[in-house]
Amino acid sequence: MKILGIGNGAREHAIAEKLCNSKYNPKIYWITDIRNPGLNRICKETNGELLLANTLDAEKVGEIAERLKVDFAFVGPEEPNFYGIPDELERRKIPCIGASKDVAIIEQSKAMMRRLQWEYDLPGKLLFKTFKSSEEAYQVLKNYENTLTWLQNVALKPARQAGGKGVKVVEDRQIYLHEEKSKFKSFHVNWLENYMKSYSDIDDKILVEENVWGPEYTLQCFVDGKTLIPMPMVQDNKNAHDFDIGTETGGMGSIAGPKMFLSFMKEEEFQSSVEIVKGMVKAIQDRSGKKYKGIVAGQMMMTEVEGPTIIEMYSRLGDPEALNVLSMLKSDLVDICYAIIEERLSKIKVEFKEIATVVKAIAPKGYPDFRNLAKNHPVQVDEESIIKNNCKLFWGSCELKDGELLTAGSRLLEILAEGEDMNECSERINKCMSYVKLKDGWGLYYRSDIGSKELLERREKMADRARRLYQYRIEKGILGKRVDWLPKIGKIDPVRVLRDELKGNG
Repeated sequence: MKILGIGNGAREHAIAEKLCNSKYNPKIYWITDIRNPGLNRICKETNGELLLANTLDAEKVGEIAERLKVDFAFVGPEEPNFYGIPDELERRKIPCIGASKDVAIIEQSKAMMRRLQWEYDLPGKLLFKTFKSSEEAYQVLKNYENTLTWLQNVALKPARQAGGKGVKVVEDRQIYLHEEKSKFKSFHVNWLENYMKSYSDIDDKILVEENVWGPEYTLQCFVDGKTLIPMPMVQDNKNAHDFDIGTETGGMGSIAGPKMFLSFMKEEEFQSSVEIVKGMVKAIQDRSGKKYKGIVAGQMMMTEVEGPTIIEMYSRLGDPEALNVLSMLKSDLVDICYAIIEERLSKIKVEFKEIATVVKAIAPKGYPDFRNLAKNHPVQVDEESIIKNNCKLFWGSCELKDGELLTAGSRLLEILAEGEDMNECSERINKCMSYVKLKDGWGLYYRSDIGSKELLERREKMADRARRLYQYRIEKGILGKRVDWLPKIGKIDPVRVLRDELKGNG
């Protein structure tokens, strides 16, 4: 059996490892933009091959897959889905675990995903507005007193999936800070417009959403066009530094287990989240007329206004969230892949181990805002000592070049620990971080708190507070309802206003 993978990072390293551990002993081939040392090693050990090529070039990927006569392909990151890699492979009669372009739009266009939620009246949705220019966005934000006051406290986002970059939350509650907050909104919507110039595949440029709070989590699922099977909930930690301080990153670490739902969540919240993701899949299949086959995920938050709420959709496994669920997966991943391809997920049993899992990333200084500074530093890792501490290393943004390991500008590697106790797993990984160095003395950083007792207690307090509020809303029959107030006009229903606007746009 031959399997072809696409992608460069730690997520792809974890997928490749899980595939090669199958009872079918497949040969692993992988297309990457850089020579990832972990993927390189797996390809060699399975008598496959690592191939350097543009992972977004559908024609090239298709040619390679056809030449190798692979049995199926597995797409790791989102951008190949957006560029139609799965579509091209399917056109060549090569099965692919990857969302086709028409269904991956629910990740690619955050604006389209929001419109779809409201059109199909799905639970877990937020108030939003989209704009094609910064000037248009700023005029609405500046004059919120004459439009809708929820626009006072907002999340400003690129309207397209942009690798977790560009999201800013602005709370404009204090009158004495209003002018400064207004200036920041103007600055950031200008930044978003300039940033979005590099993307020409969607019309919307800026997404403005109501500001909500609560614990975030990711629910990843296998889907075959008919059946959806959830994986354990994972919580990713995106802020760069301990206790959620600093710039947002692609993810500095994640926790999952020992149950299917996180320790600060309830089983009914897990089930509600599954139904929300199912609803999104059904809606995009209905809208596109295409079957969704591969991986789908809701990046979610338990909010006070809606309970389980969609923040973004993913058309692939998360990074680092993939490492947690693949570590917990008892079933053979190749069997699951064939069940997806043949649309018979309902006929197989997918099982997960009841263990706690913690993942932590370590990154060179400069990441995420100044990636050029984080590149080309020589890497030295004592992997044997990491293994002795009962942890696993997965190579991320690292390039094997002329026999030397070099940083490639993003998260260098990720370390995973599994066990019965989350806090003990966290401490074990922390001990391993001293085994990772840059030979030229350039700095590295990681989050020591992920999985710790202290951070879990903070998550539990936040979850309890959000839960009390949304359950009160359920009791009073006002879940999902909002009230706004405008001077000289009085009470306004922003939900009705948004529905009317969307009907007008339709």
